[in-house]
Amino acid sequence: MEFDLKRLLNNIDKEILIDKTYSFDKEELKGTDIINLDNVSIKGNITKNNLNNLIINLEIKGIMVLPCSLTLVPVDYPFDINVDGNLEEMLEDLEEIDKKIENSLDILPIIWENILMEIPSKVVSPDAKDIELSGDGWKLIKEEEKRENPELAKLKDLL
Repeated sequence: MEFDLKRLLNNIDKEILIDKTYSFDKEELKGTDIINLDNVSIKGNITKNNLNNLIINLEIKGIMVLPCSLTLVPVDYPFDINVDGNLEEMLEDLEEIDKKIENSLDILPIIWENILMEIPSKVVSPDAKDIELSGDGWKLIKEEEKRENPELAKLKDLL
């Protein structure tokens, strides 16, 4: 998602308006828990302040499809992210500064990084509320129920 910065950097335009919809393909989602991420709405602008720093303001909205933590059934998880800050600092944080800002800028790494930070650690499907959490010889142990294994507790004394 590249934008031409020539007119902004030469003070011809005051801002670059952004109003795009982007769908991530399966290859981009590889290595994440996201099953599907289509029709992500990206709205905002890129401006230049008095110190000639590029400032980006974005609102990123969409619905990511994630697996349920209990049943692995796909669950829709809506997100709404606001990004506001200095472009050069954001690119430094993403280690994208090698691609020096000259005449064009790809904002997709900034968008992707912010979406990745919105992925929750646990998603439970509304249908999974009535699911059986125990069976013949097994039961789901929740975080607050975790107990220490007495055999492994003996090893702590050795250390």
